[in-house]
Amino acid sequence: MHLEYLETRARPREDLEGAVLTRDLVVDGERWSKGRRLTARDLDRLGAFDGEVGVVLVPEAGDLHEDDAALRLADAVAGPNLERRGPSQSRVDLVAAASGVLHVRIAELERLNRIDPLEVFTALDGQVVERGMLVASVKVAPHLVPAELVTAGARIAAFGRRALVWVAPFVPMRVAVVVKESIHAPARQRFEASVRTKVESLGSSVRSFEYVEDENKAVERALSAATTGRGKADLVLTAGGRSTDPADPFFVAIAALGGRMVRRGVPAHPGSMLWLARIGRTGIVGLPTCGAYSKATAADLVLPRLLTGEPVSARTVAPLGHGGILTRDMRFRFPAYARELEAPEG
Repeated sequence: MHLEYLETRARPREDLEGAVLTRDLVVDGERWSKGRRLTARDLDRLGAFDGEVGVVLVPEAGDLHEDDAALRLADAVAGPNLERRGPSQSRVDLVAAASGVLHVRIAELERLNRIDPLEVFTALDGQVVERGMLVASVKVAPHLVPAELVTAGARIAAFGRRALVWVAPFVPMRVAVVVKESIHAPARQRFEASVRTKVESLGSSVRSFEYVEDENKAVERALSAATTGRGKADLVLTAGGRSTDPADPFFVAIAALGGRMVRRGVPAHPGSMLWLARIGRTGIVGLPTCGAYSKATAADLVLPRLLTGEPVSARTVAPLGHGGILTRDMRFRFPAYARELEAPEG
């Protein structure tokens, strides 16, 4: 890239075709924005322009215009279920093409943003997003940038098996609910309405509610019915368990059925007493008491991930610790159904 100064009413040289304006101009009543690439017709019109053009940038071999650079970088950054909009003033926006959970490879994002002058900025990793929501933007600040810098950024974005930014869409799943009778009858209607709202708003369905005695064999029979056979559930939600009691019938039943505990508690509050387990290919989630009714809890961040098909695993819940103080100020991270629920002050 090199600089040229265009004098008033001087016929610009033909070899300046493709040069870039560094400031806004009004030519014959038409506004030309900075960053505009001058065409042969533009150069003809500037020959009669009664005003100061000033400095223009002339690209050299290996230079990319800001819009081309942003488009190339956006193609490298964007993964599944994202739509591209722009460029506008060297900014390309990525919007969700489906409702789901946003995934951002944070470490690689930071590495890419160390390259001057590349810019990629996103919503939070793990955030629940709606279709059409802006989730990321890609921008290149200068009007011209060396292509090698964009290539270096694209190489970072391509590192690993997943895209730098992508949306995992919600998929229809069958959910069974097993509840110990410690949830009394007057509260059941409210509990069932709450669970249905959570599950159905994320594109899945509640197959059944099973209320059982607080007794080992009764819980084992209910979990066995929900996790085996042709009609088994993809996910089982439980309530009424004592999460800190190793002898609770839920934990005894999971072991008896050949399952395993995945996580006792999650790194977020409220809802830190949430627990996760697996029986075969079916995930089991122990809802905290506060999360069964009217409070927004960590369960409302875990459930959306699971209903995109993400497995019940320690890896699924480990990222919750960053931003895991779930006060009302963090409500934007939740699904729409949870944003008006109660939240603690700290």
